[in-house]
Amino acid sequence: MAYEVTMPRLGWTMEEGVFGEWLKQDGDEVKAGDLLFTVEGDKATQEVEVFESGILRLPQGAPAPGDVIPVGALLAYIVQAGELMPAAGSRSSQSEGREERAGRASPTAKAEPVFRKPSATQSVAADGRSNPTISPRARRVAGELGVDWTQLTGSGRTGRIVERDVRAAAQTIVEPVGVDMSPVARRMAAEADISLQELTAIRPGGRIQREDVEAAIAARRPAVQAGEAPSQIVSHSRIRQITAQRMAESAHTTAPVTLTTEADATELAALREQLKSSYARRSLAVPSYNDIYLKLTAAALQEHPALNASWSDEGLILHGGIHIGFAVETEGGLLAPVLRDVPAKSLRVIAAETASLVEGARQERLGHEAMQGGTFTITNLGMYGIDAFTPIINLPQAAILGIGRIVCRPAVHDGEVVPRQMVALSLTFDHRVVDGAPAARFLNTVREYVSEPILWLTS
Repeated sequence: MAYEVTMPRLGWTMEEGVFGEWLKQDGDEVKAGDLLFTVEGDKATQEVEVFESGILRLPQGAPAPGDVIPVGALLAYIVQAGELMPAAGSRSSQSEGREERAGRASPTAKAEPVFRKPSATQSVAADGRSNPTISPRARRVAGELGVDWTQLTGSGRTGRIVERDVRAAAQTIVEPVGVDMSPVARRMAAEADISLQELTAIRPGGRIQREDVEAAIAARRPAVQAGEAPSQIVSHSRIRQITAQRMAESAHTTAPVTLTTEADATELAALREQLKSSYARRSLAVPSYNDIYLKLTAAALQEHPALNASWSDEGLILHGGIHIGFAVETEGGLLAPVLRDVPAKSLRVIAAETASLVEGARQERLGHEAMQGGTFTITNLGMYGIDAFTPIINLPQAAILGIGRIVCRPAVHDGEVVPRQMVALSLTFDHRVVDGAPAARFLNTVREYVSEPILWLTS
């Protein structure tokens, strides 16, 4: 019996996803566990594996890159040797069970699906030409191989550039004899239309690096820009669309209030230095400041469970577990992977798990389950020189903690004005869920834990 490949549900709130690309071709033999296609969900691109072995068959109207597909919709079949693909309009008896797992209420997809296109799959340049679109996986490979994908012609459906196009282009790149150039420098030079002669003049006989291309670009730049640069429209990425939707929903749904305070982080900074020295000697992942903030925030939430809550029409949801999301900047936009059961984890485990989550987020290979189920969020802008700010609540959570830079300032300590390492803390909370006094008590506990790490290290 033919096995039906359907659109999976990659998150509790996911109702549809954008099809990325097929990783196997029609007629290819596949084995259970092989990666079959990619899906661009709410905030991540995920590779989906196949659960049956056989031969991949794509029906008429199979999804193309960029198609918007409802959860549970039929995508393809896995058949056995000599077996025919089911006729149009028929579904096998196993479809209902898998649709139910995928989250569909009823089996409505047909064997010849028709999927809607997103509002815009290509952007238009100023000269009227269509700019090419590229799959996230192909974009990542292009960066690794130093290929200027904007000059490629896509072989995917609707002309989208897929991984095979990038790899084929990489094989055609031949360095001139005697010229050594890093892949990043090669890509930057191609994008900026910098000739080899310009680069060899900057570094004759040596390996051409990124900074050499940047120097060539700077040399071309006129001292005074003549006229105003033309405006351009940049298509919204999937992450930007979802971020905009959720931030607007948070601003219009919650009753946000922000409290700010300042904590003496001198002992916390000393603790971090001790950890760096001790962990480095043992070749262990060194906990970052963010890792330390995750641990002490979890300890504060244990004392103040009202902040580890969510609003619902039926009543307040007081979460049993403490799962903290933390903001990560990626090329595509802001993501918030979730570290689960933080109180039960040591700093060593937290450092290892957050490093893996950050890498996965920035490489666009973080699954949706890694960004679901958070009960609280922290966001740290200290590395950008920011002190206090107003973070936006990550729905359906009740609060978010903003952390600023650690900076040396005069402060009163033991009755004397001395230089101390100070950090600003900003708590935004939903006044529907929690009142000002409990929120203030929570923030004061966080401040105490920053000032005296021994309080939570021994709790």
